[in-house]
Amino acid sequence: MKYLFLALAIVFEIVGSSFMQTSNGFTKTIPTIVTIVSYVISFFFFSQALKYIPLGVAYAIWGGLGIVVTAIISVVFFKQTLDFPAIIGISLIVAGVIIMNFFSNSTAH
Repeated sequence: MKYLFLALAIVFEIVGSSFMQTSNGFTKTIPTIVTIVSYVISFFFFSQALKYIPLGVAYAIWGGLGIVVTAIISVVFFKQTLDFPAIIGISLIVAGVIIMNFFSNSTAH
C-alpha cells in the first residue's frame, strides 16, 4: 500500500501541474479548480505514504518521477521543447533517485 499511496500522490501532482499550465495564471476557473483539488489529493496521499516511507526517499521519488513525467507531458501536449542541458539535468535527477534508493544505507525502508 505504501507505494500505491506514493504512486497516487505522484499522479495527482502531475495532473495538478498539467492543469496549472492550462489555468493561464489561475484565470480559467475549471483548470484552476482541477489544479487545487489535485494538489490537495496529492498531498493527502503523500502524507499517507510518509507513514511507511522515509521522507527523503518518498520526496526524491515523488519529485523525480513528477519532473520526468511532467516534462514528457509538456513536450507531448503543450508542444514545449527540452534542450540537451534540460535532458541531461533530468537524467541526473533520475540517476540521483536511483542511486539513493539502491545504494544508500540512509534510506532504509
